[in-house]
Amino acid sequence: MRAITVKDRDAGVGGLALTELPQPHAAENDVIVRVHAAGFTPGELTWPATWTDRAGRDRTPSVPGHELSGVVTGLGYGTTGLTVGQRVFGLADWARDGTLAEYTAVEARNLAPLPADVDHVTAAALPVSGLTAWQGLFDHGRLTTGQTVLIHGAAGGVGSVAVQLAREAGARVVGTGRAADREFAHGLGVDAFMDLQAERLEDIGEVDLVFDVIGGEILDRSTALVRPGGTLVTIAHPVTVHPADGRAVFFVVEPDRARLADLAARVRDGRLRPVVGAVRPLTEAIAAFTPDKRTPGRTIIRVAED
Repeated sequence: MRAITVKDRDAGVGGLALTELPQPHAAENDVIVRVHAAGFTPGELTWPATWTDRAGRDRTPSVPGHELSGVVTGLGYGTTGLTVGQRVFGLADWARDGTLAEYTAVEARNLAPLPADVDHVTAAALPVSGLTAWQGLFDHGRLTTGQTVLIHGAAGGVGSVAVQLAREAGARVVGTGRAADREFAHGLGVDAFMDLQAERLEDIGEVDLVFDVIGGEILDRSTALVRPGGTLVTIAHPVTVHPADGRAVFFVVEPDRARLADLAARVRDGRLRPVVGAVRPLTEAIAAFTPDKRTPGRTIIRVAED
């Protein structure tokens, strides 16, 4: 099969290559998926799990990408709940070969059935963004109706989903980003938008929840905006500056089959729209790691036609 692989940690994106690999084997409780569309995170080439397995052993050449939508073609011993020929989508394990390949092996529990009327490209944009947004807002941030949430990177893959989920939950939403993102963010449903390059973050005022995807100085300055009893949630890096009278949470998204099914139902009902910024074939996946222009939403790699 064709796959994008990486084996030189120091080379970064320059170490990516389109290669031929043997098709994966289905271990116990695995399924083999014929990948139709895949998502990736450019920063994953810096993640330790891209280079080593759970025991710390080198696992290169490894296949990046961890979101997928496709069709089950094989079942491992003991696998239940899914069948050959079934359309599925989900989140591949961080420490195993990923989804920028024609076939991949995934634990069955990390996948959810994909409704027939949701296309593979849309589904591939949903697992990381959808699960991260939900877990950040509700599992860790405890957002409720009537509260105010500040969402950094409102036009990005995670931020755009978070805006939509927060609005549906009845929260007041303040989004941040660049000036060019303002109209797009308002189209998603933000009540207010702040250009971080031209406006003062401190002018936002107190909020119940900060949901951060940026980190660094923006994360540190955002702690002062959390009102007493509020929460700061980030996926960027562990928190070093905490709110004076509130909580601070750093988390890494976790697979959740039931929540994936719920998110897919929201897409079917028109209540949620994952934002796909660009769709490129597998042969252009390497270039997609360093795009020549910035677009809102996720870049999705189309591996096979529906």
